[in-house]
Amino acid sequence: MHETLTCLLPEERHGLAADCGGGWVRCRLEEAEGAFVARVEAQRDGLRREDMCRLPQEGQGPWERKRVATRAVKTAVYRAVVGFLPAPPVWGAMSGVKPAKPVRQAFPQGIDPVEADKLLAERFYIEPSRRRLAVQCAQQAQACEQSLGPRDGALYIGIPFCPSKCVYCSFVSSSTARSGHLVAPYLDVLCQEVEAAGEGLRQSGARLDSIYIGGGTPTTLDEHQLDRLLQAVERHLPKAGEFTVEAGRPETITQEKLQVLAGHGVGRISINPQSMHDEVLREVGRLHTVEQVVQTYELARRTGDFQINMDLIAGLPGDTEEGFLESVEKLIRLEPENITIHCLARKKGSPLRFGKQGQLPAALLDEAYRRLEQAGYEPYYLYRQKYIAGNLENVGFAKKGTICRYNICMMEELCPVVALGAGGVTKLCADGGRCVSRIANPKYPKEYIEQGEAIAQGKRALRLPQGAED
Repeated sequence: MHETLTCLLPEERHGLAADCGGGWVRCRLEEAEGAFVARVEAQRDGLRREDMCRLPQEGQGPWERKRVATRAVKTAVYRAVVGFLPAPPVWGAMSGVKPAKPVRQAFPQGIDPVEADKLLAERFYIEPSRRRLAVQCAQQAQACEQSLGPRDGALYIGIPFCPSKCVYCSFVSSSTARSGHLVAPYLDVLCQEVEAAGEGLRQSGARLDSIYIGGGTPTTLDEHQLDRLLQAVERHLPKAGEFTVEAGRPETITQEKLQVLAGHGVGRISINPQSMHDEVLREVGRLHTVEQVVQTYELARRTGDFQINMDLIAGLPGDTEEGFLESVEKLIRLEPENITIHCLARKKGSPLRFGKQGQLPAALLDEAYRRLEQAGYEPYYLYRQKYIAGNLENVGFAKKGTICRYNICMMEELCPVVALGAGGVTKLCADGGRCVSRIANPKYPKEYIEQGEAIAQGKRALRLPQGAED
């Protein structure tokens, strides 16, 4: 219920009970005649609304019961609260981070895209453009899922260091100015964990569909440190069909580092401007210019045969709607294989968390998506976040044949994902993402270094679940 309220009323996220002008929501859940019945009363600004939702139980297992009961509560809350809003949210009652997942999981039951659209409309009250987006991404996920073997998994390696902390960032990362002394011992422990993970994967008979090195900013490592890490990956881990390294901050990328990446078989990198306006970059704490973005992009094109992703964030401080669309056009002209559109989220771990939540218009994103699709990009993965501007979404676009499989597998929980490094969360996914267990590494670099031996032992003992044989 709280999740639904924070999506519908994001401005009240820091104190729903205390700061909503005398408002309140009261919910009662009952079981009656083989159904869950949720009854909701809500009051805001002196107005009172009531609603209810009755859903038949689907199976007797605890997971099925919880899922149906949760949906009944969320639906009833939405129906009661939506009347307080100036307009219904574009994502309706959808509060989870994976809007495509219900559609993808329904495809094996024989529904087609038209029926999937109807499911999203009737179950979640989602408006048409977002239903289309969810169905498109679900189809991409279905194709990816069908191509995975029963022993396939993915692997993530986290580098929690950056040149500086961007004001919107909520990831666990440290600036090199403050934590640079931890980089060398961190890399020592990480290489040990890579070796241990390789032992565990071999014992499981697992294969790797993709490897993704993210952060932070992996290219904060110098070329020698990068080479050492990638040598460990080559030596100890199964070879993956897709290999991505986030080289997100242009000021950290050199020709020497790009040559190291290319020499170790990295086929995909990210060069992430976030905005193509210098004044916005300064406002959010980036240490590079637009000119550096372009120069780095051209250097990467000359140095290796990389597929390149570039990120933009809509709703950044100092940006405008016109400025954001100009940034989209500038990236389209560069012609990277992937362009990912994020919406600003004022999350708890970011310096912006206490600022006023932006009401980013859905029409702005619609126009950006139109221009991207017109230029030959297709949406392929989709996710949402709490406290996201305008209650909108993040979407990855790709030219035909250039999707990032890791992004789909991770977001849709299509296969086990082994995570190495500080803050890494291993997800042991089974049954198409319906059953997920998690194993978390220590969150911060110092604690990760201190617990390195225990972490390595855990990876040696790790056994991945296997999918059904064909």
